[in-house]
Amino acid sequence: MTGSHALAVHAPAFVRVALSNITQEYPHKLDHLIGQADDVQAPRVLHPVFYGSYDWHSSVHMHWLLAAIMRRIPHVHDVDLVCAVFDRHFSDGNVAAEVRYLSHPQHQSFERTYGWAWLLKLQAELIALAAVDSRADAWCKALQPLADLIVDRYLQYLPLAQYPIRAGTHANSAFGLLFALDYAEQIQHLALRKIIMSKANSWFGRDGRYPANYEPSGEDFLSGGLLEATLMLRVVDGCSYADWWEVFCPAPQDLLVWLTPVTVSDRSDPRLAHLDGLNLSRAWCWKMLLPQLPQRMQHPVSEAIAAHLQASLPQADNGHYVGTHWLASFALLALADD
Repeated sequence: MTGSHALAVHAPAFVRVALSNITQEYPHKLDHLIGQADDVQAPRVLHPVFYGSYDWHSSVHMHWLLAAIMRRIPHVHDVDLVCAVFDRHFSDGNVAAEVRYLSHPQHQSFERTYGWAWLLKLQAELIALAAVDSRADAWCKALQPLADLIVDRYLQYLPLAQYPIRAGTHANSAFGLLFALDYAEQIQHLALRKIIMSKANSWFGRDGRYPANYEPSGEDFLSGGLLEATLMLRVVDGCSYADWWEVFCPAPQDLLVWLTPVTVSDRSDPRLAHLDGLNLSRAWCWKMLLPQLPQRMQHPVSEAIAAHLQASLPQADNGHYVGTHWLASFALLALADD
């Protein structure tokens, strides 16, 4: 079950778990280079906006989850509490501190590009929310300097990045481009859109018979191949995507890998729990690809989406913190209609 009804069913639990996460400072996994003794600081001092949810990027995408639910279900339970937390977090002073941190010379590659992508996804969502809910005006205005900094980082980094990163974890290049493209198109940032389109085509445009049987690696939460296919759906015109897919599509026996949910042997292990995220992100990618796939694939892909959700959706808001600090965001991507 996907779509607005499924989202309405799960939204209250997603709000509950996201609120708990973004206001919980510990345990916290810092990605922080210490150059001198004074650099040793608590998460809330270093990141007064995104100090919760175990690590910086998870905090960003849990903030996105709450904003995304608010836009789709305006009267969701605890919406007033969400607004109160956003009012505290998205202050000019707090965002300025985040900007100072990312502006430091030793933090130039901080969260490249996974956290960058989620920050732009969050800002795009806040801008969309502000169009229907005036309470979000202040939040997106406050966050804009950080979004501007991330855009500058992309524009500096992408011309230097000669080769894509195909790993199924945070550094995946296709994922980093996909959300940045959402933002570029929403605000009509032509330079960012141009470099993303160029990199996507140069990195992935000539791929053929993708070796899906090489996936997954043991700690993947993304499918490098499916994300690549999803990105290319956005950067080639509609007439040529079918041709691109026919060249790219794995051999039939390999394609079964992407159609079959993975199993998770230990959901208390932070890295092994990534595999629940893989199931959810596969469902999200397949959902986006489905309308453009050949007729012969419509039924097996529809069944695969349902099977992947059944395998891992329950873990999004119920289970070990190593999963619940982030999985609900990927669950929403898989469930939402847009």
